[in-house]
Parts: sequence; structure tokens; C-alpha cells
Amino acid sequence: MKPDESLVSRLLDVIEHDIVPKTRAGVAAGNKIFGAAILKKSDLSLVLAETNNELENPLWHGEMHALKRFYEMPKEERPDTKDCLFLSTHEPCSLCLSAITWTGFDNFFYLFSHEDSRDAFAIPHDLKILKEVFRLEPGGYAAENAFWKSYSIPALVRDFPEPARERDTERIAQLSAIYAGLSQTYQKSKAENDIPLN
Repeated sequence: MKPDESLVSRLLDVIEHDIVPKTRAGVAAGNKIFGAAILKKSDLSLVLAETNNELENPLWHGEMHALKRFYEMPKEERPDTKDCLFLSTHEPCSLCLSAITWTGFDNFFYLFSHEDSRDAFAIPHDLKILKEVFRLEPGGYAAENAFWKSYSIPALVRDFPEPARERDTERIAQLSAIYAGLSQTYQKSKAENDIPLN
């Protein structure tokens, strides 16, 4: 599978039209801004999209909540993970990296990096846990390994020819602005929730 312009365009569509609306509702309730989706490799159709639901359970990060919902689907309707793409709005934390691995996905794509989560969205826990628990510096985990290959959407876009690079760079900027607004809403209300690492 070679990530091309049409795939990235579809992933950005899913973030904008499927994940963001769920995240708006989740943030309004007091949850964090992270979301995820699962798509079929064959036709890029959406299997499901989800968002963070840590108010219900601190383990329900966007990716974890998506996987929970995925495995709640009837088995006969649920595609094999090897036949799916995993999309995360933010680079998965150590918990979610493990869950993606344990469920058998051979890939994941993400829009915002761990550094973005810390610097742009004031949520430093991913990098802090990687450092404190695993002694890993930023970027220290194997982005390609025996289980999966990960893809940074902005890094893919930087390698596109024009006009696709300019178009998708603008789309990423627009999504960044949306998430910045969602982050401000979350930051203003987080003292009122009981999420352990808010």
C-alpha cells in the first residue's frame, strides 16, 4: 500500500466530516480532543469513527474508544483488521500504540504529532509517559516495525507534487484551526472533569 494523494485526501475528509463532529460533541461534554476512524483498504469506505470518551472511562482515548466500538460490531459485519486502515487525529500514545498492535492492524495514519499534542494542544502526557515509563525521547519508538508501519499525514503531504501539496497543506491548516478551537474549549473546562491525566 503506497499512500498517495487520493488516500490522503480521503483521510482528511474523514477527519473533517466524520471525526470532528463527534469530537465537538465530546469536547462539549468535557472530553479531550483526540479521535480515530477505521476504513476499509479496498474502497476507503468508513467502517466507523469515534472520539475520546474518557469521562466514561479514562482508557477510552479516541483510538481505544474506536477499537471498543469496532469489536462491538457483529463479527460477520466487522472486517479483518488486516483489511483496514487505522486513522488517528493525533499520534497515538503508548496505550493506543499497544492496542493498535494487539488488534492486528498493520498500519496507522495520524495528523498531529506528539509534539503538537504537547505544544499546540497543552496535553503533554504522551511524551511524558514515553519518557518516564519507557525512557524514550520524542520519536523514540519504532515508527515501522514487525507489526505495523505508521504514517504522518503532514510528512506525506510534504512529498506530494504541486498542486496537491499546496491544497493538502491548506486543508491541514484549516483542520489545525478547528482543533485549536476545540482545544481551547477543552482547556477551559478540564478542571471540572475527573479525568486522571487531564
